[in-house]
Amino acid sequence: MPYKANEPRRHKIPKARYRVENWAAYDAALRRRGDLTIWVTPEAIAAWTPPATGRAAGLMLRLAFGRPWRQTEGLPGSLMRLLGLELPVPDHTAFSRRGADLEMASALAATDGPVTVIIDSTGLKVFGAGEWHLEKHGGKARRTWRKLHLAVSHDTGEILASELTGNEDGDASLVRPLLNEITRPINAVLADGAYDGEPIYCAVAERAPDAEVIIPPRATAVVSDSAETAPTRRDRHIRMIKERGRLGWRRAVQYGRRSLVEVAILRYKVLIGRSLRARTLPAQKIEAAIGCKVMNLMTSLGMPATRKVA
Repeated sequence: MPYKANEPRRHKIPKARYRVENWAAYDAALRRRGDLTIWVTPEAIAAWTPPATGRAAGLMLRLAFGRPWRQTEGLPGSLMRLLGLELPVPDHTAFSRRGADLEMASALAATDGPVTVIIDSTGLKVFGAGEWHLEKHGGKARRTWRKLHLAVSHDTGEILASELTGNEDGDASLVRPLLNEITRPINAVLADGAYDGEPIYCAVAERAPDAEVIIPPRATAVVSDSAETAPTRRDRHIRMIKERGRLGWRRAVQYGRRSLVEVAILRYKVLIGRSLRARTLPAQKIEAAIGCKVMNLMTSLGMPATRKVA
């Protein structure tokens, strides 16, 4: 790593270490993620007759196990033979070309009760040569990205809502659609500074008037004209930062909870992938939505309970 000019002046903060306290249960949950009975349930077999049902199950198997379309076609076909069932299995062409016709029949999250929502976005590669290929062989970069916007539950880590858009769409414009997808009561909404602005506060107020909004104001932010008579939530954040400093504000509002959405994004990219396999935007939207369903199913099997080691 190249030497940095300010290295001697950098704070030497030791890396935090955590210990998994429920390792036995979490280890069993990790093994269950590869259990085919988790992905092909009796309920799915009973509802297999509609053509779209088989394609949805195939897409889930493909994303869960990271297989190409032809291998995905062979996997449910072998399951049908082992189970002695004569159910039609779509071929790889139907999986690939007709995936965009699928519709998500239910919400992403199945649990009930109030929830604290954390919102963020990330980029997913669509196609194009990688950096190594361009450096070695030259040529023109053809890399294209989509933006995956996620709303994650602070309590369970499950994905409550998702939207896939082009990379030209701003993060703030997707707050309202994400919140409208969530059917559960909302206690609070957390996001990073890219979402700072009065339109975001208005979008949250329309969906959940009593919900707390925790978004760090920009360094140049100023209070509104009505701050003296009717201060807004953003005005209160700005004043608290002025009184306690930004670090004191983070501690007071427990802003550190926002990092859980980054953990969910990392989990998606590790388990589902950093790129989209479909070529058209409608098919990519379905792929990303089913990927979030797969993530929630894996999350429901068990999550680690960690404790910070001093």
